[in-house]
Amino acid sequence: MQKHFTELRVRYADTDQMRFAYNGKYFEYFEVGRTEMMREVGLPYEVIEKSGFFMPVIETKIHFFSPAFYDELLVIETRVEKLPTVKVHIDHIIKAKERDVVICEGYVELAFLDAKTNRPTRAPKLFIDAVKKYYE
Repeated sequence: MQKHFTELRVRYADTDQMRFAYNGKYFEYFEVGRTEMMREVGLPYEVIEKSGFFMPVIETKIHFFSPAFYDELLVIETRVEKLPTVKVHIDHIIKAKERDVVICEGYVELAFLDAKTNRPTRAPKLFIDAVKKYYE
């Protein structure tokens, strides 16, 4: 299973009037974790796109347990538990590092599209090859 950890600090601009990180920001935090995980396996989105594929988000879910606060250091756990087919399911858990509290958990599903036709396609070989080593 591919598992990656990214640290991110809650910026002032991320907070709402209650001084909590605004709920919509967590999907951006998921994206940070996902992007850094892909970079770690040598496959930043730029490489995927230049290879002729797009990866639009097709489904998301999030469950909140505790707020995150301004200037708090978060740890974003990002994991892919199975090899993708025409879509990839990516799970996330965000924790407050100093408090050791789960802030939220959820997932994002992305489809693979052929950039020329905008039609769904199987996960490209370069993607499978980049993550396969974590499943052997």
